Amino acid sequence: MSEQPPTPTGDNPYLQRAYGLAGPEDARALYDEWARRYDADLADASQDYVAPRLAADTVVRVAGTDGTVLDAGCGTGLVGAELARRGVAVIDGVDVSPGMLEQARATGAYRSLEPADLTRPLDTPTDAYDVVVCVGTLTHGHVGPEVLPEFVRITRPGGHVVATVLGDAWDTGGYRAAVDDLVSAGRAELVSADATPYRAGAGVEARMLVLTAR
Repeated sequence: MSEQPPTPTGDNPYLQRAYGLAGPEDARALYDEWARRYDADLADASQDYVAPRLAADTVVRVAGTDGTVLDAGCGTGLVGAELARRGVAVIDGVDVSPGMLEQARATGAYRSLEPADLTRPLDTPTDAYDVVVCVGTLTHGHVGPEVLPEFVRITRPGGHVVATVLGDAWDTGGYRAAVDDLVSAGRAELVSADATPYRAGAGVEARMLVLTAR
């Protein structure tokens, strides 16, 4: 019997593959293949991917609309489009998949879009952004907690990191421990990490992590 995915995926073959990715090359191949139908698949009532909208609401609530934002793991631009609708004007995006970046570019929401592997240290300068937002990337088979210190590094002191962490990965994937380490080291303040709907149609929740960089 094949191993079951850690969260409900329904009969979507792309979602089923997504939670078993072996690394960045595997992720690039999957998301390049999925890019053109990704938005429609996750907008389906069986999934109802509300996380981009809720994350954009969180960004505006904690940081307003005037700052510079990096959408890390921007995918097709769902988060960037939601931020732009709320009046955020300066949004950059990075993603491992050129196919996803092509879709994000079509939204018109981004100042710049660049390829990046979030499992490696980022080329982004220290203190570069007022907000780093990351939705749908900190999860099984994707990007681990080692990226959180990088997010804090590239966020200006007093700025914010807003990120979803899928379901039980918050504990089992080491994200809670990574946040505790950042707080203990005086690099960040934990504002909140509340449970929130993620793929509401499938009953999937995530933590909405909010950090203030120090």
